[in-house]
Amino acid sequence: MNLPPQLETKFQTLETRYPVKRSALIPMLLYAQDQFGYVSDDMIEEIARRLDLNALQVTETMAYYSMLRRQRAGKFHVQVCTNVSCMLRGGNKIYDFVQKKLEIGHKQTTEDGVFSLEEVECIGACTGAPAMQVNYDFYENLTIERTTQIFEALEVGRKPETSTPISGSVKPRHPAEVPVISRLFGVKDSHKLEVYVANDGYKGMERALKELTPEQVVDEVKKSNLRGRGGAGFPTGMKWSFVPKDSPKPKYVLCNADESEPGTCKDRPLMEMMPHQLIEGIVIAGRAVGSHQGYIYIRGEYRYVLDIMDGAIAEAYKAGYLGKNILGSGYDFDLVTHTGAGAYECGEESALMESLEGKRGYPRIRPPFPAVVGLYGSPTVINNVETLSSAPEILRRGGEWYAGLGTPKNGGTRMFCISGHVNKPGIYELPMGFPLRRMIEDVAGGMLNGKKLKAVIPGGSSCPLLTADEIDINMDYDSVAKAGSMLGSGGLVVIDEDTCMVDLARRIMHFYAHESCGWCIPCREGTGWLRKMLDRFHSGAGRAEDIPMVGELAKNMLGKTFCPLGDAAAMPTISIVKKWRHEFEEHLSGKCPYKPADVFAAVR
Repeated sequence: MNLPPQLETKFQTLETRYPVKRSALIPMLLYAQDQFGYVSDDMIEEIARRLDLNALQVTETMAYYSMLRRQRAGKFHVQVCTNVSCMLRGGNKIYDFVQKKLEIGHKQTTEDGVFSLEEVECIGACTGAPAMQVNYDFYENLTIERTTQIFEALEVGRKPETSTPISGSVKPRHPAEVPVISRLFGVKDSHKLEVYVANDGYKGMERALKELTPEQVVDEVKKSNLRGRGGAGFPTGMKWSFVPKDSPKPKYVLCNADESEPGTCKDRPLMEMMPHQLIEGIVIAGRAVGSHQGYIYIRGEYRYVLDIMDGAIAEAYKAGYLGKNILGSGYDFDLVTHTGAGAYECGEESALMESLEGKRGYPRIRPPFPAVVGLYGSPTVINNVETLSSAPEILRRGGEWYAGLGTPKNGGTRMFCISGHVNKPGIYELPMGFPLRRMIEDVAGGMLNGKKLKAVIPGGSSCPLLTADEIDINMDYDSVAKAGSMLGSGGLVVIDEDTCMVDLARRIMHFYAHESCGWCIPCREGTGWLRKMLDRFHSGAGRAEDIPMVGELAKNMLGKTFCPLGDAAAMPTISIVKKWRHEFEEHLSGKCPYKPADVFAAVR
């Protein structure tokens, strides 16, 4: 099959990038789709031939990833987010408007082939909700008027102004913020090497390579009390120390940039505006564990971010911050990016490794753990973007300094994404342990339209919700856990008094049912049944016996799945049924008290 020269070059690069050729499969499929608008049977055969696979292996893997298509999409593929943060700010109205304007529905294409439409889950623009993507371009803070302008521009062949950088990440600093890993946000050309180096960039890495042993690097991170920013909050230094020192196998550092938790959008600006900080952090991690190869797994929706990271990596190689004998230290390290293709499950570390190996993103049974048996069966360190981005300043200024910014056992700062019903949604870098009430009422400007607070999702959609009476807590891992929830990914979603909690539970469950990989029965069947029950309840057809059944079904998923996705679906549902049971009871009348009767009738 003769490929366009640019695609042929890309394929040849991918074929030699990995120790196992199959790892190139998903990037190849996505790049081919970018070129032709879909993946044809001929392309499947061609990719299978290049990677020593058969067509069935390619097809069954491709079917797992939501971004990959067998049918041609429109010239402009429009994806409107209706997940929690966007829903609260009018995402459903935007989606309804786009459907009427284009006269097509979900996964349909206009007759002229110009537009196709898809209702999608979180696209990582929560603080700029409501948001949509056209191809890979982001458009945020949408109104009907703004959406109309976007389509008018596209129709005449003009590209509208996009929303990059992410809304809410470049803004006037709040006095309470402590800019450490976001210190260059808003600085002109902050993604360029010369700007990063002029602002103490690569100083931490230089110290790690020239002044400290690998063990001392780990000890410095332990002193910092840095805990994983991806959600679990496991101590980073301890995680690094688990990697065996004398393994005969190669060791890998894997950056999890598959940011897909609804309410969370911090990794996108960190990569967009300070890519060299992430590169520096990955090299520091590599030095600490004796690794010489790193991968950055970036979610497929973040294509423009992947291009920025690739540009920064090229700069780093040219300047001697990557490659052989870095800074004359005798230490070698290579780094490449890798694109996902739409699968929330791949944010789970073992599923991410499966995906990077060119397979479906199914989680692995543990033990063994990745530190011992990880990517390609070798010792592997996996951390997310925010965690690795924190390492340079820890090494430059010292672990004790970083620990002093936070609370005991919760060192440093945290990138909090505040979305929903607040006046100033945005991404704020605040000290660990910052009071939640002050975060809402002061930092985020208080409640939108003067409404009363009803609920808070403190750390992304997988966390148990807090009521308005439970917000007098400090935002660190231990304090939030004592309050019965989790700090999670730092995605703070604020919900006002006019929100139907049954509808909120329904939308959350739609996400987890959609994203379940389907491997284990409790998750596959549990999320599906809960989605149907919550849909029925919100449509006015619920029964009294359904209320305890929803809670019990969710409890039966807890701790019974191969990965945390089942728990992630169950925990918010259990908390909503427990704390807002009266709203479920109010729905037994056949009317939703939070929606006008005519709208409710239309839903039914």
